[in-house]
Amino acid sequence: MNILVTGAKGFIGKNLIATLNNIRDGKDKSFKINPNFNIFEYDVDTNPELLELYCKEADFVYHLAGVNRPEKTEDFMRGNFGFSEDLLYRLEKYDNTCPVMLSSSIQAELDNPYGKSKRAGEDLFFRHGMKTGAKVYVYRFTNVFGKWCRPNYNSVIATFCHNITRGLPIQVNDPSVNLNLVYIDDVIEELLRALLGHPSYSDRKFCFVPVTYSVNLGMIAELLHSFHDSRQNKSIPDMTGEGFIKKLYSTYLSYLPENEFSYPLKMNIDERGSFTELIRTQDRGQISVNIVKPGVTKGNHWHHSKNEKFIVVSGKALIQFRRIDSEHVIEYHVSGDRLEVVDIPVGYTHNIINEGSADLVTIMWCNECFNPEKPDTYYLKVEGDVRG
Repeated sequence: MNILVTGAKGFIGKNLIATLNNIRDGKDKSFKINPNFNIFEYDVDTNPELLELYCKEADFVYHLAGVNRPEKTEDFMRGNFGFSEDLLYRLEKYDNTCPVMLSSSIQAELDNPYGKSKRAGEDLFFRHGMKTGAKVYVYRFTNVFGKWCRPNYNSVIATFCHNITRGLPIQVNDPSVNLNLVYIDDVIEELLRALLGHPSYSDRKFCFVPVTYSVNLGMIAELLHSFHDSRQNKSIPDMTGEGFIKKLYSTYLSYLPENEFSYPLKMNIDERGSFTELIRTQDRGQISVNIVKPGVTKGNHWHHSKNEKFIVVSGKALIQFRRIDSEHVIEYHVSGDRLEVVDIPVGYTHNIINEGSADLVTIMWCNECFNPEKPDTYYLKVEGDVRG
């Protein structure tokens, strides 16, 4: 099977080809697609003579090439209609009736130069289908967002992400403006369904991406600013719901400057070791790392409602428990050589003792973020301070 992708170096094209490569190389088996295929990549800098060969041998065509912001108005029609005409002419020249997919735009409904050129391309593809019997899949994409989208071009999310990650201002003229959005991974999943002959139809004529989001511009800007601030407050966005925030956060991270992938954390250090908060969440508590020096004991306190999970990842430790109304001490010996989770129940005073000769490193999860106004932490030794 030979798959031709025009506009291979564009936003959608790069994401599609990356996924096709993973499928072909056996790295992605989530799609039921036979990996025995070739990919013909075509873009503006490809030798035009190759298009002849590609159109002759293609078994499926993804036509993603197009013009969004040309220098001259007439280039809209030349790029969005003229190249499509040339592509279909070559397919018909070799009686190639393979399925063809066209990347169009919702602006095809508008009476502007870009919309007219996209609508003309659509009509051309539909006529090709009627003339040759080839299956034609036309997608009128709305605002597509995700990794590798070019900022300051035709995507407000790409531009906002690029600017906010670099401390640059963004311009929001009307925060109430609603955007209809589709995520690049959902687009690619739909395009692969088309490859299998099962596209999603909005009607009998046009295809569509079934997972869409309607979000106002003000909320998008607010979320992106909160992602920027999360490095300081250690927060993680709410990943529940319909998935938009999770996808927007993934997109935001892809625009980080290459010299700013990392950021420092505040370490609370004393002679016993250190304690550092890593992540805070709105509804899933917090994660911290606790470092204990050799021979040192930390803890000796209990909680009413706060509960924790300890995972020793390096070193050797003794974790002790005693229910506060009992004299019975429970002991667990753990080490980084065999990872295990130790639950810290409420109502039990507990400690952790470094039994090794090196630093003890423990990952700690707590069901709630620390609140100095209500710490729910009460000092009581596990041993030597038993109260009846």
